[in-house]
Amino acid sequence: MNLVDVVNQDHANPNVQSLPDFRTGDTVAVHAFIKEGDKKRVQIFQGTVISIKRQKNYSGSYSVRKVSDGVGVERLFPFHSPNVQKVEVVQRGKAARAKLYYLRERLGKSARVQIDYDR
Repeated sequence: MNLVDVVNQDHANPNVQSLPDFRTGDTVAVHAFIKEGDKKRVQIFQGTVISIKRQKNYSGSYSVRKVSDGVGVERLFPFHSPNVQKVEVVQRGKAARAKLYYLRERLGKSARVQIDYDR
């Protein structure tokens, strides 16, 4: 076992194995810890997954986008982040692409992803 494997095991998040199987286009609710002063609380960030990089790898991450008060908000969550408590799949979506960056320029109905009833 080399040094890189030892470091990766120390920083690995045990919750990664319990993450549901989600893909780009899915609507997910990410329960993430945020720090406000001295307190830590869980905040739910619900939006569409627009990209996944190196799924469930140590350096992998996924990007979630939502529109809040007419302003688009994107957050990048590493798979092995200790700040992510759990991820729930709210709705499965049909996506013909691996990266849905085109949703950044869309507004209203054109910014929706079709629901995949077969999965």
